[in-house]
Amino acid sequence: MPKPRKHQIALSETPYYHLISRCVRRAFLCGSTETYNFEHRRRWILERLTLLTKMFAIDVAAFALMSNHYHLVVRVDVLKASGWGCQEIARRWQILFKLPASVARYLDGALNSDAENLAMQQLIETWRARLTDISWFMRCLNEYIARQANTEDQCSGRFWEGRFKSQALLDEKALLTAMAYVDLNPVRAGMATTPTTSNYTSIQQRLGAANHSAFDGELLPFTDTSHQNNKHIPYHFIDYIELIHWTSQHIKPDQQIVRDKKSPALLAHVGIPQQCWLKNCRHLESQFYQVVGPTNRLKQFCQKLGLRWLHGQTACRRSFG
Repeated sequence: MPKPRKHQIALSETPYYHLISRCVRRAFLCGSTETYNFEHRRRWILERLTLLTKMFAIDVAAFALMSNHYHLVVRVDVLKASGWGCQEIARRWQILFKLPASVARYLDGALNSDAENLAMQQLIETWRARLTDISWFMRCLNEYIARQANTEDQCSGRFWEGRFKSQALLDEKALLTAMAYVDLNPVRAGMATTPTTSNYTSIQQRLGAANHSAFDGELLPFTDTSHQNNKHIPYHFIDYIELIHWTSQHIKPDQQIVRDKKSPALLAHVGIPQQCWLKNCRHLESQFYQVVGPTNRLKQFCQKLGLRWLHGQTACRRSFG
């Protein structure tokens, strides 16, 4: 039985999450076959993702749009949303949903009843919370794409394979691992040979090699700071590119086991063993299941959510200590 989302996400423990949505029966979301061409649906996702990142207090660090599923690595910025006023909250929510008529009167100060004013204040705060809620973010993305696709296919029914999957990324090393896993999806699947030719990925866009409709929002930038609370990825971009290019050469489907002792500078810096890194970049979802990070942070995460145990502790210990 699926776990409630409140047992999978704890923003007080980490703002970073790896999200995956798959089509029902692994049907084509995008891509093309001899009969169908669904490449334009990737643009739907990018356009919708652009809008949602401008409305929600959620930033995208990495993305990959595959033929029957997609990956996101996101950062939730609760502090940003806490600084929005009532007018700003209502403006953002109105772009996504229709507002009750009483909200406009409340914002104009035209409500006379204290009870009505209190109800509107509570409603605004509910919207504020939802604009930092990953479940609402994914709902606004997946429902929109499902309606578009069902209309185009002239059918009805479920489009996505149940709920989206989420992995909590408990520290900066886990964030780095998930980003590499997402950026290298096409290479790992044999759909591309290099990060530059990995279409509809954040790494291709960061390299300026995207020759298609791009994500028009702002990707979470890199920096040299080591503080997770800052709105940056705490590594140098040039070091990340070196790591991605090196990893892409060692995780191709026909690649043999790597015995090269020389690792990229960033991999040596974070201290993840070479073989563990490559295994994680091949099997992140199955290796770690719900949480990625060091075992001490994993235990804190479990305690926060009231859980006694989570899958993937051996992989966490082996990779992150």
